[in-house]
Amino acid sequence: MMLNLLQQLEIQPVLVDVGAAGAPPAVWEPIAPRSVYVGFDPEPAGNETAMLARYARAIRIERAVSPLPGVTTLPLYLTRLRCCSSTLQPRSAALAEHWFAPLFEVERETSIEAVPLGDALANQGLQRVDWLKIDSQGADLRIYQSLPDALRRTVLALDVEPGLIDAYQGEDLFAEAHAALTADGFWLSDLELHGTPRIRQTTLEHLQRVQPALTAERLQHGLRNSPGWCNARYLRSPAWLREQSATPTEYVLLGCFALLDRQPGFALDVALACRQHFGADAHSDCLHDEAVRRLLAQCASQRPASQAPHWLRKLKRRAGQLIHALLS
Repeated sequence: MMLNLLQQLEIQPVLVDVGAAGAPPAVWEPIAPRSVYVGFDPEPAGNETAMLARYARAIRIERAVSPLPGVTTLPLYLTRLRCCSSTLQPRSAALAEHWFAPLFEVERETSIEAVPLGDALANQGLQRVDWLKIDSQGADLRIYQSLPDALRRTVLALDVEPGLIDAYQGEDLFAEAHAALTADGFWLSDLELHGTPRIRQTTLEHLQRVQPALTAERLQHGLRNSPGWCNARYLRSPAWLREQSATPTEYVLLGCFALLDRQPGFALDVALACRQHFGADAHSDCLHDEAVRRLLAQCASQRPASQAPHWLRKLKRRAGQLIHALLS
């Protein structure tokens, strides 16, 4: 449905991947044949080349993205685990409290070529970013905010990976990113928490001396992770679209992104908002009908544990416990 709708509207969504190590995000796969993909990563492309062939147009730019206008060179701190490398210096004191601190040990400092995101897109003749994914190891919010106002306004969906424990010096943390993005017309559609056990390396060394059977592997599986970072997805709100005098095309594209994100309820909100503002047409009707169809399918696939609401089930359990205590 979504490919047909994009075809009818002659829309080619522009999907921008900052920190494009590995394959493009799987969530974009259903609309890849109709989309423009732009990936930024200093490392040369690897096995993902075949995946890029799925896109109507695919561009890889082997540079980092600079969060500052005019800055074309950034420092790079290469860490023991390469995916922890960043243009921001790791904060050893804060990281020392956590299991994975050794992975952030800086093995070498160097510099890399960088380009402001707006400049790079302009050089490719692109005048909008419909869905932006940023994984920059600490500067996600600044990269989004570095976009020129006209380009930033076009972003309908945004994926970021902000930290929760301040692993890098000057890192954009989730709290400030969330406040800034919700103030800019986004709402939080999804949040995946990730983390690591909270235990110092010196404590691990002590444990392995007093309890040699507690190997690093056993400890890693036995300790509970504490939140350290998150993957957050934001979508624009219909109210923001209305304030920005968005076009019907932007409403429909936001609705399509909501369907990709398994948010058929919100997609229906968008379809009805579009219909209310511009009147019913074939495109908003198509989005409306697809949202309803997916709502029905998604709800049918769920098998509720009980027809009773959660608070009532909890009350019944508590009553059963009290009766059992009285009779025993």
